[in-house]
Amino acid sequence: MHPVYIIGAGLAGLSAALTLAEQGRPSVLVSLQPSERAQSVLAEGGINAALDTMGEGDTVEDHYNDTLRGGVWLADPNAVAALTAGAPDVVRRLAAMGVPFNREDGHIVQRNFGGQKHKRTAYARSSTGKILMNAVIDVVRRHEAAGLVTRLPHHECLRLLTEEGRCIGVRIRDTYTGAMTDGFGRVILCTGGLCGLFPGHTTGTTQNTGDVTAMAFSLGAALAGLEMLQYHPTTVGIAGKRCLVTEAARGEGGRLCIRRDGALWYFMEEKYPELKNLMPRDVVAREMYFVRRDLGGSVLLDMTSLPEATWENKLSDLREELMHYLSLDPKKDLIPVEEGIHYFMGGIDTDIGHRTSLPGLYAAGECACQYHGANRLGGNSLLGALFGGQTAAQSVMGDVHDDDDVPAPRPFTGEEPLAAPVSAAFAEAVCEILLGGMGIVRSEAGLTAALDALSALTPGNARERCRLRLAEAMLTAARARRESRGAHYREDWPQTDESFRKTAVAEMQGDAVTITFRPLPERRETS
Repeated sequence: MHPVYIIGAGLAGLSAALTLAEQGRPSVLVSLQPSERAQSVLAEGGINAALDTMGEGDTVEDHYNDTLRGGVWLADPNAVAALTAGAPDVVRRLAAMGVPFNREDGHIVQRNFGGQKHKRTAYARSSTGKILMNAVIDVVRRHEAAGLVTRLPHHECLRLLTEEGRCIGVRIRDTYTGAMTDGFGRVILCTGGLCGLFPGHTTGTTQNTGDVTAMAFSLGAALAGLEMLQYHPTTVGIAGKRCLVTEAARGEGGRLCIRRDGALWYFMEEKYPELKNLMPRDVVAREMYFVRRDLGGSVLLDMTSLPEATWENKLSDLREELMHYLSLDPKKDLIPVEEGIHYFMGGIDTDIGHRTSLPGLYAAGECACQYHGANRLGGNSLLGALFGGQTAAQSVMGDVHDDDDVPAPRPFTGEEPLAAPVSAAFAEAVCEILLGGMGIVRSEAGLTAALDALSALTPGNARERCRLRLAEAMLTAARARRESRGAHYREDWPQTDESFRKTAVAEMQGDAVTITFRPLPERRETS
């Protein structure tokens, strides 16, 4: 039996490996870094599930509606229905694994997160991702000891092996020895977001280059939702990246403000009296952009009124980070914050079972376009990774009846798309062009200028060519969506146009990038 090759060993990859192992199916986890260094450990705020532990009458249907509303109705309703219905079991299972969620009187405490009207976000202090990863890693290692999971850290994906329009395996390289291996079988991509296209401007790990997604695109996999970049409202600059100031800070009572006529103006509370500082992230980020443009100066996060117990039990890790990186104590100092690229709602196009347009290839986690539409709700990323990895693995099990159609190992020749690195100068050039076109506020002129500048770049190797095509697809999708929706704000088309309530799908036609708009399906009734 061929193993399933999982590229990426964060929460999505671990969830896929665990699901396969529980069904007796072997897998190989391929990653540049060990799981302990994956992007997932950086998640701070929590994971959403309608457990209703706070007695507010929260339901799965409420979670479904909030997720679709937060994504401005651009996500597949059937995928979102499956995600939100499965969320309580995901969190209960994590608790059974030993995740020490914050608790009171024996029940899991849940808190407010942006775009949600109920306390729905379970958390473990302000290091939820790290703590979840520790628990899941331990469980997966038990299956590794039983021979059902093989971990290959310090290995990279060089190439997807394709034959007659389908994926039949993957070529990987040991970054220590340079040895290359061809593995044959189904492949699940769990490679994270497109941080490498924006070096120094994202909260994500620099290891998530986006180059595997770019390579898959060049080989024929469709991408979707590429115009939807989430700018997190509250980040601070550190060496080489943006440091996230978790949304939990606002969930626990932190307030955004700016100086106006010498006094602090808490603008979100005035403009949005119902949800105030907990409006969806796209709304908060735009409002920060506009008040800073109109008034000058910095937007500040005021956490000085938070009670001592909150700092000790819920936000102690955040306070330590801010004191370390900024030499400011949020208990008594206002924290200057800026918007930073935080999450990529778009990525590899998949169906509800996380199958891509290339048979034999699946995708889950942030590299896939699935649950978040035009804007992701805080607390849905950890959930999407865990549930997505599980769903992709279940699809593999359901799709594979025998392995007779998967070839035995044999030599593959040809150019290695990801063999050579991207030069720092090329990466920076692509980044500056993308930032110019795909900021918080966009326009036809800016996007066209960015596409023109991109076409003037000369890639030096296959990896750079793949990245260039991906960047072109992002800009082309943003130009094609002539409306404002969620994270995509066009100052020349500021209104939401329901004729664009469709998924923007990018495909390669020869050497040309094409964008088509696919209607969203109707929600299926479930018994």
